[in-house]
Amino acid sequence: MTRFAPLLFLLALGLPPGGQSFAQAPVGRSSGQMLYLPIYSHVWHGDLDGRGEPAKALVSISVSIRNTDPAKPIRISSAQYFDTDGKRLREYVTSPRTIAPMATYELFIPRSDDTGGSGANFVIVWRADAPASPPIVEGFHANLPAGRSIAFTTTARPIPD
Repeated sequence: MTRFAPLLFLLALGLPPGGQSFAQAPVGRSSGQMLYLPIYSHVWHGDLDGRGEPAKALVSISVSIRNTDPAKPIRISSAQYFDTDGKRLREYVTSPRTIAPMATYELFIPRSDDTGGSGANFVIVWRADAPASPPIVEGFHANLPAGRSIAFTTTARPIPD
């Protein structure tokens, strides 16, 4: 255990073994971006069964789009949901949605909807009339029955338009 103590200490501080922070570098103001958000409608876990497959735990997903600009609104023009094979399943924003300064817009995928699979994703497009602070976009995945719960987050990353 003692040989792992320095690693555990760094992880407790939120630092990876190389010593740099897990936090993303600050991003400058922008007039818009296309964001990729990894999503898991289920998580594979445990040992392989008789058919050679692991167990599957379904999770619900809350997608949180947070306008971090204290003065400027942003507009979400698209939130396309894709499955593991890259097939577009649906558009969650059918008409542009304005998010006020410091406000949040949320999307939800129920636990019963496992159509996305373990490699699902959202491509979210946002725009602003004037350069604004980019939003923080996260997916919160949860299955919270009593006694055995799963909860984790994923974070969006900009991709080229």
